[in-house]
Amino acid sequence: MKKQFSFLILIFLTTQAIVAQQLKTPSEFLGYEIGTQFSRHANVVNYFTHVAENSPLVQYHNYGETNERRPLTYAVISSEENLANLEEIKAEHLKNAGIGNGSGASEIAIVWLSYNVHGNEASSTEASMKTLYELITEKQDWLENTVVIIDPCVNPDGRDRYANWYNQVKAEPYNTSQAAAEHHEPWPGGRPNHYLFDLNRDWAWATQVETRQRLKIYNQWLPHVHVDFHEQGINEPYYFAPAAEPFHEVITPFQRDFQTRIGKNHAKYFDKEGWLYFTGERFDLLYPSYGDTYPTYMGSIGMTYEQAGHGRAGLGIVTDESSVLTLKDRVEHHHTTGLSTVELASNNAEELNRQFNNYFAKGEFEFKSYALKGNADKIQSLTALLDRHEIKYSYANSDRINGYNYKQGNNSNFSPDSNTLIVSTDQPKGKMVKVLFEPKTKLADSLTYDITAWSLPYAYGLDAVASTRTLQGNTKIETQAIKNNANPGGAGYIAKWNSMQDAAFLAELIKEGIKVRFSEVPFENNSQKFAAGSLVITKSDNLDLDNFDNKVIEIANEHQRQLLTTETSFAGSGPDFGSSDIKIINDQKIGLLRGNETSSLNFGEIWYFFEQELNYPVTPLGTDYFSRLDLDEFDVLIMPSGWYSEWLTEEMQEKITSWIKNGGKLIVIGNAVQNFAGTEGFGIKENETTKKDTTSSKANLIPYAQRERESIKNMITGSIIKTKVDNTHPMAFGYDDTYFSLKLSNDSYSLLSEGYNVAYIDKPEVVSGFAGSEAVKKLDNSLVFGEVPMGRGTIIYMVDNPLFRAFWQNGKLFFVNAVFFTNNTGAGL
Repeated sequence: MKKQFSFLILIFLTTQAIVAQQLKTPSEFLGYEIGTQFSRHANVVNYFTHVAENSPLVQYHNYGETNERRPLTYAVISSEENLANLEEIKAEHLKNAGIGNGSGASEIAIVWLSYNVHGNEASSTEASMKTLYELITEKQDWLENTVVIIDPCVNPDGRDRYANWYNQVKAEPYNTSQAAAEHHEPWPGGRPNHYLFDLNRDWAWATQVETRQRLKIYNQWLPHVHVDFHEQGINEPYYFAPAAEPFHEVITPFQRDFQTRIGKNHAKYFDKEGWLYFTGERFDLLYPSYGDTYPTYMGSIGMTYEQAGHGRAGLGIVTDESSVLTLKDRVEHHHTTGLSTVELASNNAEELNRQFNNYFAKGEFEFKSYALKGNADKIQSLTALLDRHEIKYSYANSDRINGYNYKQGNNSNFSPDSNTLIVSTDQPKGKMVKVLFEPKTKLADSLTYDITAWSLPYAYGLDAVASTRTLQGNTKIETQAIKNNANPGGAGYIAKWNSMQDAAFLAELIKEGIKVRFSEVPFENNSQKFAAGSLVITKSDNLDLDNFDNKVIEIANEHQRQLLTTETSFAGSGPDFGSSDIKIINDQKIGLLRGNETSSLNFGEIWYFFEQELNYPVTPLGTDYFSRLDLDEFDVLIMPSGWYSEWLTEEMQEKITSWIKNGGKLIVIGNAVQNFAGTEGFGIKENETTKKDTTSSKANLIPYAQRERESIKNMITGSIIKTKVDNTHPMAFGYDDTYFSLKLSNDSYSLLSEGYNVAYIDKPEVVSGFAGSEAVKKLDNSLVFGEVPMGRGTIIYMVDNPLFRAFWQNGKLFFVNAVFFTNNTGAGL
């Protein structure tokens, strides 16, 4: 028996030795030393696959695919025993958060390391391979009580965009001069994903395919510790936790303290090597959609680590301090903080589990429930978001709810209907509910890194109250699918207009060659009342279309749009179908500017909107060859936010003006509006600021140390402002007389003296977020959305971006209306 046991041990040791011999270092596998080349995503995937195939301590999985069909992956690293019991460990851990059916007795620490969310911050993916190898070959002891999850590249499309470009243009081996071409990325750069979204701002809004697929896995784990690896300017020392103020108030003392302890552990290694670093500055924990804040609000110790480099550094660059920053340096720094994080988690596994459980205890908040009411489509859009985060909700079963009324800005009674949504903080993810739904976020400091307001009732355009009571609701009874029936003998069909779902329905009809009209005024047909903007699909407009009725019904059923079948074009009140008030909607040919002058983020938002939300064709047009284009091919030209002063020459301005006067529609967004302000014929000018007292030198006596804080008086950092709406204008169809706009800057333009002020600020009312006192004064009588006719065409100004990060849902219909309804030159057949 003893001989048999010894024989088995020998076999085991021999097997382990063979495995160890087969397992290669990253450099051995790739054929170059880590830090001497930028690895393509496929090479990284191949290396992780190799390690998983040759180590019993690693499991490697796909969790999805990018828009450009690159795999999204993650590795799970732990001891053999832990990997064999992974489902049990996961269940016990989630029970600690009040989720699932585990025992809640977990003693295992869970650490998630996310690399390369910004594609051109490319050192961290290289570090992920080195960290993986060292964990399983030198740090196995940590894995006895720790599960480490590594996502080696959150943004493969952006990374390969950067790596492929760099590998094409770099000198051999590399050029350290800041002037070298390899340190000047072309537009749009590798930072964003395929649709040019910043994935580090998308965690909470989950608009992008990478985020949506990642959240499915993330919610299965809810790690104790989450690190998001980044890069910053080439002259910056390394940044690690603790974070800067403001911290959101739901962040616990333990979360604050443990960040500091991790930072001190990193400092131990950095001090030993003589590496510079800074902490507690610049990178705050407020905006909920970062890779550090989102995990934090889900119970984690969420942290950002920032290494110098970014898209400028390449394989090596001379900094302003005359030192050479190499990719090897950058990899080593990220590798060190990654291992240090796992070390401290492993050494404190029991405490992490206990405090994780404490985080999910019921919170004592002023508002315990949120009730939201609106049209069914908007409610459905919101519940889809909540489902992605696995946040629970129910539907109202009371006649009256009292609480803080979002629209009125005071306490009042609220009458729910059967579709009123109830979201309570009395659930495991209650702290995240508070963060996303609270009317006003408490700010400990107004100097922040991003927007300061995002409250979902405003973002989705819903009537809402925040209640101090825990409201109970009913599970929604499944409603039957809408099934319209064709009526070949009728005059046509009518559909409502007040949601993005209605807009997608319209887009599909137009793409299928079906002619559609909209009403500019309310009307009644078949004893039913229809608001302005309602869609009218008549047989008479589509006589040349085979199978007209069946096509309309098929599309309506697919989009779940309820149609009124009408027997006659004769209205009970208001215009008949042949009236000039029932206008044909053109099959719009849309051009979208892209290039060095445009904001890549805003271009991406618009591009994504057309392709993924509206599903309507758009043609991107490069600013570099725009002067050679025949604009008569297009009905609509969209100018994203950007910097066009040099591009918009007198000749270019004449080209665009001529096209507009001949019936074109120019839509100008965000700071692109500045390029037309004060220019004759364009009808828009900046608001005059209050003149300063030039005889006083007080402004120059502000001490140097106070200048930054003093400057915030003139800043607006993403705040929600109440605006008035002329909802008789086609751009505002589907809205009531109030719109809550997300204002991202202090830009202010006078109300239009010629044209239409569709949405505007009379006396500014900031309902949420920070807005500096001087900046608010500038907003008196200022434009938000407006139209200026020019000849047969029109210019539409959208001072506030209605498509911001694809999450400001209630702005999107303004944009659709601008494209299809405003100044529709095909009116009245």
